[in-house]
Amino acid sequence: MAREIERKFLVAGDGWRRSVRSAASIRQAYLARPDAASIRVRIIDEREAFLTIKSSQPGAVRAEFEYAVPMEDALHLLHLRTGLVIRKRRHIVPAGGFEWEVDVFEDEHAGLVLAELELDHRESDFERPAWIGQEVTGDPRFYNANLAVPMLVGAGPGARAA
Repeated sequence: MAREIERKFLVAGDGWRRSVRSAASIRQAYLARPDAASIRVRIIDEREAFLTIKSSQPGAVRAEFEYAVPMEDALHLLHLRTGLVIRKRRHIVPAGGFEWEVDVFEDEHAGLVLAELELDHRESDFERPAWIGQEVTGDPRFYNANLAVPMLVGAGPGARAA
């Protein structure tokens, strides 16, 4: 079974910006958000697209299945979404021997900056760069599937700004 082990943090400051190795624009939307799993379509830099099924249990470890799909299909799937299209710029930032993904959100979520780190094991040790703030791994307010729900926009904590 495909498994994702991911930790998520608010970003404190912009010290990460000088270490950015690459960046990509992402549009994603959710096709379904039932209790057991979410189904999302993601378009990266308008060049490649993926369909992802991710289990909904809280925490750092979740089942995740991701499949490349034709761009034309992805564009049509966006119209079948429930909720908002999430737009963000994902920056790859090497730090402490890991590659952090720093997402700078746009539109309804402008000001929200999150850093994610994928690990091999739940108990893996890692160094927290100075720009890493509060951990929000288990906080459902910061799950992308929940950020796509219009009624939850603006309902998150005041700590959304970078």
